[in-house]
Amino acid sequence: MSLSTKYNPTEVEDKWYAYWLANGFFHAQPNPAKEAYTIVIPPPNVTGVLHMGHMLNNTIQDILVRKARMEGKEACWVPGTDHASIATETKVVAMLREKGIKKSDLTREEFLKYAWEWKEKYGGIILEQLKKLGASCDWDRTSFTMDPAYYEAVIDVFIDLHKKGYIYRGTRMVNWDPVGKTALSDDEVNHREVNSKLYYINYKIEGEDGFVTIATTRPETILADAAVCINPNDERYTHLKGKRALIPLLNKSIPIIEDEYVTMDFGTGCLKVTPAHDLNDYELGKKHGLELIDILNDDGTLNAKSVLYVGKDRFAVRKEIAKDLEAAGQLAKVEDYKSNVGFSERTDAVIEPRLSMQWFLKMDVITQPALKNVMDDTIQLLPPKFKNTYHHWMANVRDWCISRQLWWGHRIPVWYASDGSYVVAKTQAEAVELFKIQDPTSNIESIRQDSDVLDTWFSSWLWPIAVFDTTIFKDGNKGNADLNYFYPTNDLVTAPEILFFWVARMIIAGYEYRGAQPFKNVYLTGIVRDKQGRKMSKSLGNSPDPLDLIATYGADAVRTGMLFSSPAGNDLLYDEKLVEQGRNFSNKIWNAFRLVKGWNTEPIPPPAENKVAIEWFDAKLNETVLELEDHFTKFRISDALHTVYKLVWTEFCAWYLEIVKPEFGKPIDAATYKSTIDFFETLLKILHPFMPFITEELWHELNTRGGKECIVVAKWPRPSAFSSSIIDEATFAFELVTEVRNARNAKGLSPKESLQLIEKSANSTLLSFSSVVKKLANISTINNTSTFEGSGISVLVRAIEYFIPMEGKMDVGKEIETIQKELAYNRGFLESIDKKLSNEKFVASAPPKVIEIERKKKADAETKIKALEENLARMN
Repeated sequence: MSLSTKYNPTEVEDKWYAYWLANGFFHAQPNPAKEAYTIVIPPPNVTGVLHMGHMLNNTIQDILVRKARMEGKEACWVPGTDHASIATETKVVAMLREKGIKKSDLTREEFLKYAWEWKEKYGGIILEQLKKLGASCDWDRTSFTMDPAYYEAVIDVFIDLHKKGYIYRGTRMVNWDPVGKTALSDDEVNHREVNSKLYYINYKIEGEDGFVTIATTRPETILADAAVCINPNDERYTHLKGKRALIPLLNKSIPIIEDEYVTMDFGTGCLKVTPAHDLNDYELGKKHGLELIDILNDDGTLNAKSVLYVGKDRFAVRKEIAKDLEAAGQLAKVEDYKSNVGFSERTDAVIEPRLSMQWFLKMDVITQPALKNVMDDTIQLLPPKFKNTYHHWMANVRDWCISRQLWWGHRIPVWYASDGSYVVAKTQAEAVELFKIQDPTSNIESIRQDSDVLDTWFSSWLWPIAVFDTTIFKDGNKGNADLNYFYPTNDLVTAPEILFFWVARMIIAGYEYRGAQPFKNVYLTGIVRDKQGRKMSKSLGNSPDPLDLIATYGADAVRTGMLFSSPAGNDLLYDEKLVEQGRNFSNKIWNAFRLVKGWNTEPIPPPAENKVAIEWFDAKLNETVLELEDHFTKFRISDALHTVYKLVWTEFCAWYLEIVKPEFGKPIDAATYKSTIDFFETLLKILHPFMPFITEELWHELNTRGGKECIVVAKWPRPSAFSSSIIDEATFAFELVTEVRNARNAKGLSPKESLQLIEKSANSTLLSFSSVVKKLANISTINNTSTFEGSGISVLVRAIEYFIPMEGKMDVGKEIETIQKELAYNRGFLESIDKKLSNEKFVASAPPKVIEIERKKKADAETKIKALEENLARMN
């Protein structure tokens, strides 16, 4: 059956993916005879569906792992998903709300039953979608951060770090998410500048008629004020020292304290101190022994301690209290103001600083190896510009708040007695034994487990270890065969925005539990943006559905389209035209194959141009394979694709095939055909990591293969020694062919009309490529001479002049006019170059490379002008 005239990916992709899976090509096992190559997928949330960022990230991972597999390494790409506490619980609560069920009406066990049902129904969607992309993951190793064994490993780590003294419980000012109703770590808070208001509020001085004015962006928090603070050096407020002020509306008396912390030139230079609702005020309150008044419920409404506005939302109160203050004559003025506000990374709710009893992980000591080994490049961040950001964060790291007020997640293994004492234990039975050891007389019948769960990142930081061995975190365990073979992993491909959420913490855990880095390289991708530079989002409607793109263009086209403009660490400006370019590339490869397979062979001697073409393309292929290795070593994946693209589209299709292609209806010699098939096989191999589906299809069309002789496990090409000189000769010849073709087009000459070509030199510079030039440019003869005579066209290639006799084939007057215009342009260009080179300041300050380029431009312009002048003289 003949091949279709166009590549149809829908007929190919499902077929070959199923075949790869059925033959176990993606599965890896420890093999001492082979080098391991390992990637662990950044586990997407179980709530997630494939978006453009996933497409880019997973395409890069698949390219790396497919190349490693072809290199003969035991390539293992571990897939899986993250339980995503906040995101998943939010989804489940929303689902229950649609059913008319409130979370508050359910027991923990009842809620978790619904959550697991939701996870089983929706949690694997994104992994199935990745298969459509062609992701060659070892699906037998699929992990989930709440798999039973993984769950147990997380609990083991908590217990271990508590024993080591790293985990502690304490009341601290935390970031509170009133929508998620949970504490967040600093890294889970996104700060952005918003338009807000600055309220100037008058506080009466107790026992006097005067008042002091204080500026705040959060007037609702005055109900939790514990003091007014002035700078002792501020002469404006000397008269207030030792006095008291009255909170507006409440008329509650609070002290006026002094502290140099107050910035005298901000606002009025007088500060309201609200220790329960501001981190800096909390520290000031501790220093001065101030009262803590927490006026907020966990959902952001005001509680009874506020006295006024009880049960109302904080933002509603903000508007209401401003009106009430104005009515009371205590609102001096309101100004527009830009403030930096924290938002929940998950729910986008405005964060409230709030005092809360939480569990924390000390970070000062445990982070040291993670800082050192990135800064000394034991672990390389690519691009390296992220090292400075990483250092800043790690050198200034705060203790990690690891508890979350949720039900979906790893429940904290802490058990409390009725007197408030607690033990850390894996099970209730173990907790009972520990309580007995502490106090044999204690009442242990009413012990209860902590209701909080651990931060999601507290489980995913174990990912590179726990996907291979979940028992490693117990004392004395040296790791199983999988872990000892596949760890450390090789490369991590992820987004810069989770460099600290996840990457840094995996490095911390790696050194803590394996004494080694979890990966050797961290490739940080950019953000996928639209062509206007906007971040893609559903709300903007600028994010295409990746599966729709795959259905329209094919997975190979989408993969290459994503990579055509995605240098490491730089944002990708996505344009669907790039995916169209990927589809066109697929069709180009497909049509090249149809052309070659359509040839008939005979045992005839190869013509001279075929011999030199084979020699040249073999050298060019080896040069490209060498260049590819350099790109891959430096993680220039986009550059690697461009290199392969140019080799296939330009060098192979546009030049090589045009040289060796027999005349219509005539056969090709068997030797050239065999070389062409061999070249095609090598091209398919280096294309395969980028375009797995079309390459597998053509691999099997190209030759008869055995059941497991697939390109997915074919041997990656190794560069052989090659001649650079023949590549240079070919490039020169192709430039000449292009110039002759351009001259034909300019003069309206048919490509079928044979022309003569005269080279102005004693000896030919074309060497072995004269037959190639004759065929591609339709040249009858190539001669050499020291002078040109008669009318014709002059073309210049690298300072060598060629002449095409045109007696009776052109309008001499019109040609003279054309040459004169070209002369004028080149003389003007030369004049501009001369001015630049005669500028002493430019020559003194410009880099030598720039000067060299300008001098070459001058020499080329002079040669061009001389050739044009000689050509003009021949015309007159």
